[in-house]
Order: sequence, then structure tokens, then C-alpha cells
Amino acid sequence: MITFDEAFEIVINSCFETDPEIISFRDSLGRILSEDVKSDIEMPPFNRSAVDGYACNRTDLESELEIIEVIRAGKKPGKEVGKHQCVKIMTGAIVPTGCDIVFMVEDSKITPSEKVICTRPGSKINMSFKGEDVKSGDIVLSKGKLIQPQDIAVFASVGYTSVKTRRMPLIGILSTGDELVEPEKTPDVSQIRNSNAYQLLAQVKRAGGSGRYYGIAPDVEEKTFEMIRKALNDNDMVILTGGVSMGDFDFVPSVLKRAGVNILFDQVNVQPGKPTTFGVHPKAVVFGLPGNPVSSFIQFETLVRPLIYRMMGFDWKPLIQMLPMAEKYERRTTSRAGWLPVKITLEREVLPVDYHGSAHLTAMPYTDGIVAIPIGKTIIEKGEIVSVRQI
Repeated sequence: MITFDEAFEIVINSCFETDPEIISFRDSLGRILSEDVKSDIEMPPFNRSAVDGYACNRTDLESELEIIEVIRAGKKPGKEVGKHQCVKIMTGAIVPTGCDIVFMVEDSKITPSEKVICTRPGSKINMSFKGEDVKSGDIVLSKGKLIQPQDIAVFASVGYTSVKTRRMPLIGILSTGDELVEPEKTPDVSQIRNSNAYQLLAQVKRAGGSGRYYGIAPDVEEKTFEMIRKALNDNDMVILTGGVSMGDFDFVPSVLKRAGVNILFDQVNVQPGKPTTFGVHPKAVVFGLPGNPVSSFIQFETLVRPLIYRMMGFDWKPLIQMLPMAEKYERRTTSRAGWLPVKITLEREVLPVDYHGSAHLTAMPYTDGIVAIPIGKTIIEKGEIVSVRQI
């Protein structure tokens, strides 16, 4: 049995990157950028008015000004502004030559002779200058970035319409065990609905992978072998849940070896999630996660999710918050490191969720994060600062 840190290093060091792929910027949300993006223009591309108002030379602010033109956004100025002159201008329009300030409509007054006066000569410049945000050739987004909605706007503004990224990892998911039935069925007295597969499919999607569900493998070794072999042939990663403990029908590790998987570890000294298996195959990496849903959820978040991102070139780091415990917490077993599901209160304190163990899946929707508890630590005192990993 190895520590969680050792398991994490083995998983990350087994990473391979998926193939390069070019996609439309319209479809790139949630993908990982594989190259630096440079601007092909200056931004703003011209001196631009930040308000609706009047543009003039600041030396004329206290004079009556002749309005020689009205400039709307998208229209080029037709005249150069001279002494005691101005243009009426709209937000986003080009400020013409001869002007270095724009005063707002609210700070103006029209005279009987249809000239305009600035009523607040000390007002702001109200202009954005050419290239003050970005110069042509500047890097606006860096390689390895997770693409977010605001990045789509940057792509559009610099004309980067074909995004270089890496292919979404193909991830095959199998559940194991005769006790499982699909969610549409009513379980018999000895059965339970298969929740793990659908939880994992959602986690894969959130991590940017492409999940494929292969169904429930029965407690029949040959059938399980056939399903695993197909999943290995089709995917970059295979995730199984159940069948990795020490029971008479927990033969997944032996089946994996038969399918050509080199198992690198099969136990992790952590609770929940001890019977976690990881191996490598010539075509894919393989995780055997515990059958209990909380264990599989947490092991995915802590071991699988970072690897999926790394396969696409993203060195993902989970959000960590350092917060005080709202109450004392004590655990009975200290021989393993622990992951404690918690919620964060309105007072920004950490409160353990009502959690009965690794099968208590209905506790997880009320969980904001998990707290790592070191081996040997029994008590977390009220007010003690803990590291909360967002999930």
C-alpha cells in the first residue's frame, strides 16, 4: 500500500498527451489552448471615445465651441477639428485629429447660437488611446490555458478563429457487479441502482473528456475480460468501478493483467478510497475505483481529473481555501490519511457534512470541498485552520 502522494506522482508521471487538433473558436469552451495567441491589431485600434459627448482640444474647454460634425460609432471623421471647434461624438467612435479630450453630454450646455459649452472644464479625458490595451504582436492568451467564455471574446477580437488544442481524451467507463441494475429499473431486494457510472460520466465531462459508457460487467470473468478489452482498444483511458477489493468475485485486477495492463499500484493509504488500482496499457491508462460512490467520486477528483487535464496540456490546480473549523472534529481511525467532506458556512467556517461513510452518496450534493487529514491525526480543533479543496 502506498501513500496518496506516491499514487499521485505515479499517475501524473504516466501521462501522455492526446493528439493535436484544430477547432473553431466557437467550439473551444472548456478546451486547453496549445499555443500562445498573439494580437493581429492594436486595441483599441484608434483613439476612441469612452462616452457620449463632445470632442475638442482641451485648450478650448472654456470657450464656446462650434459643432462641425456628428460622429457615430463605425463612422470615420470627415473633418479635422480646429480652434474653438468640436465634434459631437458617440461612445466607441473615433476621436478625430485635433482632439485630446471628450466631455460628456451631461457636462454640456447648448447656447442660443447653437454652439456648445463645457460646464465642467475639469472633467476626465474620457478617451481610450490607440494601443493602450494591446499592441500588435502582444500575447493575449497563453499556451496551456483552460478556455473560458471571456477567452472566446479575445479570440474573436484578434481574429483567432481556428484554435490549436489537443483532442479530448476518450474515456471508457464500466461498472462491475451482479448487484447493479440501470437507473430505469426497480432493484430487487439484493440489488442497487448503478449510480457510479453516471456520476463518473458527469465528472469526465466537467474535466473536458469525452466519456463512453460500456455498461455493467457481470461477475463473470470472461465477460468482464471481453468488455475491458474492448474499452482498452477504443479509448485513451478506462475507468472501472467495483471489483477491486478482496472478495471472491473481485477479479478485476487479474482480468486487467490478462488484458495486458501493467498494474502500478492497487491500494492507496487513504480513506475513503483504499482499494484504488492504477495501471498502464500500450493504448490507455486504467483506473479501478472502489464501488462505493463517495470513494469513487473523491478518487476521481484527486487522481483522475488532474490526469485528464494533463493529457490535454493543462497543469490544473484545484482551488484551495484556508479556513477555520466551525466545530471540533474527531475520527477513530488514523492509520490512513483521510478525505473529509465539508461545507463552508456563511461565516466562512468549515463544517463537516452529515456523512456516514463511503456509501453515503446523498451527502455529496451538500459538500463544498474536502479536507485532507494526515496519517496519525485524530482531532481537528474548533478554530483550527484547514485546507479546503473545492470539488
